[in-house]
Amino acid sequence: MNAIRVRGLRKAYKDHQAVDGVDLDVERGEVFAVLGPNGAGKTTTVEILEGHRRRDAGEVHVLGDDPGKAGRTWRSRIGIVLQTATDAAELTVAESVRHFAKYYADPRQPDEVIELVGLTEKAKSRVRTLSGGQRRRLDVALGIIGRPELVFLDEPTTGFDPEARRHFWTLIRKLAAEGTTILLTTHYLDEAEALADRVAVLAKGRIVAEGTPATLGGRHSADATVRWTDDRGPHEISTSEPTKVIAELAKHGELAELTVSRPTLEDVYLELIA
Repeated sequence: MNAIRVRGLRKAYKDHQAVDGVDLDVERGEVFAVLGPNGAGKTTTVEILEGHRRRDAGEVHVLGDDPGKAGRTWRSRIGIVLQTATDAAELTVAESVRHFAKYYADPRQPDEVIELVGLTEKAKSRVRTLSGGQRRRLDVALGIIGRPELVFLDEPTTGFDPEARRHFWTLIRKLAAEGTTILLTTHYLDEAEALADRVAVLAKGRIVAEGTPATLGGRHSADATVRWTDDRGPHEISTSEPTKVIAELAKHGELAELTVSRPTLEDVYLELIA
């Protein structure tokens, strides 16, 4: 049974169709990334899956239950990291994590979670004194303290510096290795490529492409671009047989600055949402 199964999901706000017939399957233990520009319907879709927003139409099953009707037991099986969160600003990091741990029957050890998200040195600091990136790390800690089977991460690394992002990626890989299913929304395409088993691109409330990062939008079979420089100057050619092209070029002498490239995930993404 899939962790998430969605068929014909629709949600409108007055005359704006935010989600327009989305079908989606996320396997258990999978890291699945949802990409799309602002206003594409990502957050609305995720909020419906979390049980925070009512849908207008469609079938939704998350961990086998309808999130619109599921109760407290179901909610204890999921973890949520929202784009924004409110908190007790006067509590310390350690106090916040320990407080949330009490809501679960079998939570992780608070000190272990604080270390996992890289906040050990800030454990005794009040939440209001944290930087934006540190605040996001605390959000993640609160989202995983209950050992969730499924974690929703909505733009989790916003405000992270490059080192903090890489540390967070290690945490996600650790959770995935433990069998946790993760649904991630992000604007960072390198993050999706580094973490996701599969990705879906959402545009104007519809999924316009789905696949692995390497195959999305036919990326793996797209023509390669061969670039080189010779005594006549720089050259560029698009081809489905780059090895053959290079072999032919090599017959005519040395090649400088030779490169072979295929469309990046960003190239494919921008084409899909255009």
